[in-house]
Amino acid sequence: MSHLLEIDGLSTSFGKDAKELKAVRGASFHIDKGETVALVGESGSGKSVTALSAMRLLPYPLAHHPAGAIRFKGEELLSAPESRMRELRGNDMAMIFQEPLNSLNPLHSIEKQIAETLLLHKAMTPTDARARVIELLNLVGLEAATQRLSALPHEFSGGQQQRVMIAMALANDPDLLIADEPTTALDVTVQAQVLKLLKDLQRDLGMAILFITHDLGIVRGMADRVCVMNDGEIVEQGSVADVFEAPQHDYTRHLLAAEPKGRPDPAPADAAEIMRGDDIKVWFPIKRGLLRRTVDHIKAVDGISISIKRGHTLGVVGESGSGKSTLGRALLRLERSEGGIQFMETSLQGLGFKELRPLRREMQIVFQDPFGSLSPRLSVGQIIEEGLQVHDLGHSYEERRQLIGEALIEVGLEPAMQDRYPHEFSGGQRQRIAIARALVLKPKFIVLDEPTSALDMSVQAQITDLLRDLQKKHDLAYMFISHDLKVIRALAHDVIVMKDGKVVEAGTAEQVIDNPETPYTRALMAAAFELKADDTGAVST
Repeated sequence: MSHLLEIDGLSTSFGKDAKELKAVRGASFHIDKGETVALVGESGSGKSVTALSAMRLLPYPLAHHPAGAIRFKGEELLSAPESRMRELRGNDMAMIFQEPLNSLNPLHSIEKQIAETLLLHKAMTPTDARARVIELLNLVGLEAATQRLSALPHEFSGGQQQRVMIAMALANDPDLLIADEPTTALDVTVQAQVLKLLKDLQRDLGMAILFITHDLGIVRGMADRVCVMNDGEIVEQGSVADVFEAPQHDYTRHLLAAEPKGRPDPAPADAAEIMRGDDIKVWFPIKRGLLRRTVDHIKAVDGISISIKRGHTLGVVGESGSGKSTLGRALLRLERSEGGIQFMETSLQGLGFKELRPLRREMQIVFQDPFGSLSPRLSVGQIIEEGLQVHDLGHSYEERRQLIGEALIEVGLEPAMQDRYPHEFSGGQRQRIAIARALVLKPKFIVLDEPTSALDMSVQAQITDLLRDLQKKHDLAYMFISHDLKVIRALAHDVIVMKDGKVVEAGTAEQVIDNPETPYTRALMAAAFELKADDTGAVST
């Protein structure tokens, strides 16, 4: 009996001769119908390259396969013509990519993008395709999006964008679904819903799943078997129970032990206030009719007041679409808002571009999507150098390279990497570059918008330790936006919980995380820490 997908001794390289980069080396594993196999490992280990190789999505001839075979239902894919691969992709095989905003066409509505595969592979009528699109959006928990079928991808939150990607992948009920970090951008409650959805669909359709992730907690509950990758090689594989309970390889033991730990260093209660927001509102108009009159508003941020002191971290948590990122952008005057905003002694509302510019160095942001915020046309060094040039830091090219190298070292990269381009790095490495770009200016206040969401567990722990060290060394103030409550607990002194643009609970990290008061917060904590609530509402392990 042949396997659904069989990868046999696969090697994948980029470039040739002296410039050859061996991304995958001799990988072998298989997936049977209805089975879930997890491919885990740190950023740059070769997980995504292996998955892209299986669907022949790598840029040939730059990428090539010196050895190995890939067989799908017994058919060899490496020698299959491109026309045959187009038949298989989206129909028999589908893939959910790691960074949704870079995979969705910014010029096409979500309806058009989800319907495209239905029109191509199923020859549906536009009416039937629309009905199927609505059905798929409901399946992935985007019921509200059925009223926004004409909306463009950037009008949705990161988690919502990922759910649109999942709907696209499931459109034609594929036999094999390759999920490359499909829950990275999702908050914990939606993550649980999406994982349950995938398992339910797998049971109903007999679909096999190749699940690529750095979150070992997901692997334990999702997969039948697991393959552990390191430096392009599969160093261990077996059933989830065997690998988790009795790991044989040192690297596997390292992965199982790695997660953000500890608590933030105590911060003085009488520290000076760095950032303050009073009754912040960000309302987006809903316009309809021929004259495009405003008939209502989307209240992304609806009357929120916050205070962040020097050396303190405010954790902002909530589900996708709750307004977390919008609040962070509003405080930095990257989003138009109403209400008072004060940075140190300066009121920011009403300041023009030129007046704000000197303050930009001291107020930085690390965005959620690193690839989307890094110019593909500039080297890493040029990307980080841009801020130094704008703010006249580093008086010579050599001095700026030295500052860039130091910033890269701080985030766990090598100074020589500044001569490479963003596409040459893994998702986790790109996020570290984005952090280095903010840190190189030595700011006083940083908004960190999901900065660890794309990172594997061990790097999450490193970045968490790094941020704590930098905060202590430079007395930095952070607003840390995340759906990962384990990271929030390790970094935040205070926490606010947002829902539908409002704060539903606020307090110290210990109060909010260990003793949540509202049902919504209790549900978030239960999903994050696998807690159970009894009939009285008390939370216990």
